[in-house]
Amino acid sequence: MTCVDHPISAALPEPGLATGSGPCASDPAPAHEDLVPETVEVPIPIPVITVLPPQPPESAPTRVRTELPADPCVDPCPDLTNGPTPPPGLAEQLGIPEILLSPQPFHFAVPGPGPDPGAAPPPPPRVEPPTESAPGSPAPPAPRFTSVREVAKLTGANSVNRTDKRWQVDGTDLGIMWESAPGQIATAFGDTVGRGFHPPGGMGGDWRSNVLAFSTDRDLSDGMTYDSMVTDSRCHAAEVLSSRKLDNVEITTIPTSGFALGERQYLSYMSMRTWHGVPGTFFTNYGGIAYSDDQGQTWTKDPHARWDNIFGLANFQVSAMVPHGDHVYMFGTPNTRLGSVGLARVAKDQILNTTAYQYWVDGTWTPVGGFAAATPIVDAPAGELSVRYDADRGVWQMSYLDTAKAAIVVRESNSPQGGWSQSTPTVTIADHAELYGGFIHPWSTGRDLYFTISTWSDYNVYLMHATRAE
Repeated sequence: MTCVDHPISAALPEPGLATGSGPCASDPAPAHEDLVPETVEVPIPIPVITVLPPQPPESAPTRVRTELPADPCVDPCPDLTNGPTPPPGLAEQLGIPEILLSPQPFHFAVPGPGPDPGAAPPPPPRVEPPTESAPGSPAPPAPRFTSVREVAKLTGANSVNRTDKRWQVDGTDLGIMWESAPGQIATAFGDTVGRGFHPPGGMGGDWRSNVLAFSTDRDLSDGMTYDSMVTDSRCHAAEVLSSRKLDNVEITTIPTSGFALGERQYLSYMSMRTWHGVPGTFFTNYGGIAYSDDQGQTWTKDPHARWDNIFGLANFQVSAMVPHGDHVYMFGTPNTRLGSVGLARVAKDQILNTTAYQYWVDGTWTPVGGFAAATPIVDAPAGELSVRYDADRGVWQMSYLDTAKAAIVVRESNSPQGGWSQSTPTVTIADHAELYGGFIHPWSTGRDLYFTISTWSDYNVYLMHATRAE
């Protein structure tokens, strides 16, 4: 990719802040991973015929609550997180990457016998929402930012949260945030690895498809402190949405947005079939919705709240869902980082009923034509959407990865259907190579925009701050 002009100035860190470094005296100076890694793991797909039985019902997951020391510099589980450091290999001594060839099965599944999964719950009763007029609004000017800075590294070694020592989260990505309860922010991460982690990407052992953290930190100027994670054993973050972990069947399940209504939490997610494709593409089975009624400790993937990926071209595979007024709005893209953005809405009491959704089609909310008919509200390319309603200013904000501009960009609108403003870059690959994400913190204000980014080169999550021009 080539870098485009960056119309914002880089601000210096505030005095006293160790930007990007951990909180402990032993932490190294702020630095991102070298783009020349110590180890490069090359996956080699090996075709395998797999007899695939029906998926049995999921068993009740184990949950363990562990009290951790308040000081993140204290290692609560050294017996689990500390191991011998291997001597440097020849490649490391020569300053070149060690190449690891990693054969991995690529499954071609055929149905096979298995235990009876039992009767599936019936779908919700079909409803017929009306068609309603919904003209667009004039597009506002593009947002302007006077400065953008990295606040802190949030995950992994030497981060403000020391997630490697406290929850065995050495490498992870995304950092999707929502207000899970008054005064509390939930943060969902994607594919996560523990011991043996070696970037670039999420290489290593103890792979979990996703993990979930909680924070009550109101002062974001020096980072975002996590109070807890959902755990299944001592100092070990749990996988909250299971996956079959079979490439070309279901390799993983990735959260795409979250929100809370009353006591129930919702997660939109994508069931990933395979990552193998041309750059910027991947293939999903469907986009779905899961819910939790125990403060995010356990989750149920609703079997009917799904948008199937028909011929690999369907929209709403990667969705950002936002409650507002009487509805929940669903912004969605196809299963790549290269598609345009569609829009749907549903009454708050019908979130899990796909027949209740209205799609925005040429100035109307309508169920006619279904999700295949939704008119793009933002042109391609858009990846990894994050959308919120800024109640202080009465405007909608959208952040996403624009692969054409090689940047995380922000747009604004006076209505969910737009018109949406032109996009303004906040962070480009000139600032953070191999970046993606761009998920907005719900407690951002009109002037202070906080958001997370991930980088493939070191495969961890960073908190960023952009100052919006008045």
